[in-house]
Amino acid sequence: MKKILSIIYFLSWFCLGYCQIQTRSTHVNPDWVKPYPPFRIVGNLYYVGTYELASYLVVTDKGSILINTGLASSASQIKDNIESLGFKFSSIKILLTNQAHYDHVGAMAEIKKATGAKMMIDEGDVASLEDGGHSDYVMNDSDSQFLPIQVDRILHNKDTIGLGKMKIILLHHPGHTQGSCSFLFRVDDEKKSYTILIANLPTIIVEKPFSKVNAYPKMADDYAYTFKAMKNLSFDIWLSPHASLFDLHKKRDPGSEYNPSVFMDRIGYDLRLKELELKYTQKLKEN
Repeated sequence: MKKILSIIYFLSWFCLGYCQIQTRSTHVNPDWVKPYPPFRIVGNLYYVGTYELASYLVVTDKGSILINTGLASSASQIKDNIESLGFKFSSIKILLTNQAHYDHVGAMAEIKKATGAKMMIDEGDVASLEDGGHSDYVMNDSDSQFLPIQVDRILHNKDTIGLGKMKIILLHHPGHTQGSCSFLFRVDDEKKSYTILIANLPTIIVEKPFSKVNAYPKMADDYAYTFKAMKNLSFDIWLSPHASLFDLHKKRDPGSEYNPSVFMDRIGYDLRLKELELKYTQKLKEN
């Protein structure tokens, strides 16, 4: 009888914890879970995410790198998308993310367990990733946002992530989270080489003044650093963790033929940064 009661207690505790994690992912923008056909962006870089939450697959001769996973419920969509492109889900060797928020790492734990891939993340988001978002400044020590993920390698500004012949450079761009980052790398197709930027744009999600965010006292300074750093980047194609931020659906219709040039949009990138920096300047006045 004691054993049965212990099992019931454990299952109740597990369910409560799991439900708390899942609740945060159930009341979301429908576009975050809406299926979207995967496609080749350029060279060995593919889009395998949902309609709004971007996941990127970088394919190499030694396996694949997956960047971002969307929500916890997106794991099966990502798997199906990868396999529909003709690649093996089990070939994922490295997991990366632009930021440790549940809408970008929700399925990381499941995919890491299924593939045995190594999780690598910017040093500023290590604690948040490993405690399920519990320590994130937005959460303020409330319930976890996602299943905790063990970090296999801590990354720092300008570190290189290598797999096969692929080299990806991490760029530390804090503000949105303490470990927000962008990724810079080169890919080749049949005609030319392209420099790719998967940019974590410095969007502001706090309602209170920067000076009142006690869990992240360097926030305002980090945003200032990131705006300056991102203005000076050189690239041919830019993308982001949210499809709407780089206007995916304005630039490309599902089923369209391969055309990397639609993502060559320096003007759009500069305009996004300008809009966000204006919001940042206005936010500073609240202090």
